[in-house]
Amino acid sequence: MTLIRTGRGPNPLKGWQVDPAAIRHVGRDLQRPECILAERDGSLWSADARGGVMHIAPDGAQTLITQTVDGHFDLAGDAAASLLTGTLPNGLAFARDGDIIISNFGTDRLEIMDRSGDTRVLADSIDGRPLGKVNFVLRDSRDRLWITVSTMVNPWSDAVTPNIADGSIYLLDARGLRMVADGFMFTNEIRFDAEEEWLYVAETTGKRVSRLRVRHDGSLTDREVYGPSNLGAGAIDGIAFDAYGNLWATMIMADRLVAITPDGELLELLDDGDRQATARFEAEFASGKPVSFETMMACGGDVARWMASVTFAGPDLRTACLGSLRGISIACFDSPVAGLPMVHW
Repeated sequence: MTLIRTGRGPNPLKGWQVDPAAIRHVGRDLQRPECILAERDGSLWSADARGGVMHIAPDGAQTLITQTVDGHFDLAGDAAASLLTGTLPNGLAFARDGDIIISNFGTDRLEIMDRSGDTRVLADSIDGRPLGKVNFVLRDSRDRLWITVSTMVNPWSDAVTPNIADGSIYLLDARGLRMVADGFMFTNEIRFDAEEEWLYVAETTGKRVSRLRVRHDGSLTDREVYGPSNLGAGAIDGIAFDAYGNLWATMIMADRLVAITPDGELLELLDDGDRQATARFEAEFASGKPVSFETMMACGGDVARWMASVTFAGPDLRTACLGSLRGISIACFDSPVAGLPMVHW
């Protein structure tokens, strides 16, 4: 593994962990706030299972933005129908003009929505076949869109096994939509380093991060595992770089927050899971069979249940925000290091 450039001085994350007592919560009555986007003015934009996004203003005022409100999400009434079917806005990105690009994990398509709620489909198929479970979207400095498809298995819960590697990465640019890499174990969030030299890939059921070198034409080469080959309990979901070069990662089901340092060391930043439930998840996962939905539903902690993403916010990018699939608010805490600015910043 080639080392990446680090910040100057000692790593601010060495010897540091999240103080649970210092965690605060932003937002209320959110529905599946899986992905969070932050703006300079202090606004947060959260994916919302009603079919769009929730805008949380700096003063805490909330505005749901969606073309039509979908009422299918009811964890208490039918958790399986809520988490496995219907519209499920997942990964988010800002277009250059401020519109919101949505990877819809429920409808299996990439959408774009303006800030009044008008929505259109950017992609839902390729070469006459469905895209699959569209999970995440990332815009680069050249306005190209990088899209992850986790699996072709539906419902997605049947792909929570170490024996399926049908995830892929697509690129949407002036040439159109095309696959640029495949064979991933449940492709989830992706991120670039500061120079956009490497694309980092969270392989959820691989419990690892892979990375690929980005060529000028958008092709990807030199694939390798980045950091430990196994990140431990849970399944990696969201990733984000800080300005020092640490890659933060959420481990869903175990509800752990970890970081891979520039020299490949794994740091444990927060462990909020139910250890007995996580152990059952790990045992079923190791069997090679899909983990049961009932076992997954028993997993999770109190901070951000089914911890799914980490986003840096605030004017100095020193506020870390945790997205989740089963939370109703966004957990936030002060970070000892600023986040790496995203392309919209």
